[in-house]
Amino acid sequence: MAASLLITGTDTGVGKTFVGAGLAAALIRDGFHVAPFKPVETGCFFDPATHSLIPSDARLLEAATATKSPLDTICPYRFALPAAPWVAAEREGKTIDPTVLERCYRELAQGHDWVLAESAGGILVPMARDFHFADLAKRLDLPVLVVAGSRLGVLNQTLLTMEFLQQKGLTTVGCVLNHPYGDATGSPLDPQHLPALDTNADTLRRLTSVPVWVIPDAARTSQPEMDIIFDRLADDIIARVPRAVA
Repeated sequence: MAASLLITGTDTGVGKTFVGAGLAAALIRDGFHVAPFKPVETGCFFDPATHSLIPSDARLLEAATATKSPLDTICPYRFALPAAPWVAAEREGKTIDPTVLERCYRELAQGHDWVLAESAGGILVPMARDFHFADLAKRLDLPVLVVAGSRLGVLNQTLLTMEFLQQKGLTTVGCVLNHPYGDATGSPLDPQHLPALDTNADTLRRLTSVPVWVIPDAARTSQPEMDIIFDRLADDIIARVPRAVA
């Protein structure tokens, strides 16, 4: 069986897919076969050519890993409404079955060295009334990597997420502080965010007991530099995530 990881976020739009794709590419450079697993994606667009919903995040991860697994296994549930999976599924009169998710995950794990799963939004986003992504991580025994989007307020979001993961009995591999909104040298955020952009990384390292890795502003970082950053992140994660035994 493969090593595995659930990539979750402190919020939506914090760069989970960006981090997942970068990590996948680094693992591939290390010689691993990697599969993405996006259990459910909402906000999908309708493709009239194929008469199907296209999950853009899952497609990006599929391309990043170059996996041969079918999209229906990578992303078994797709909905048009850009809302929580439970809400989007209800709108279409459907339910998300945890056994289907487990079957797809097991299929991916059998044929790859690594499975990188990605939540839709944060760890408590519901897929059903009594089933969220932490429940899925528990069911599949997935360690968790938290992606936090650096801005004012992210300390609270990150610490709440970490506290919940600990209470749930899940292993937190670490936190990636991503900069999807730029950094203090150039950001579209209001000026009140700038002190936080300068201090978030150091503060999180002082307040948490897990590693905190920093992904710089992609607009100001070359691809070779970004590859080196993700290579180091992959090496650290490989050392922290146990290889599952078949």
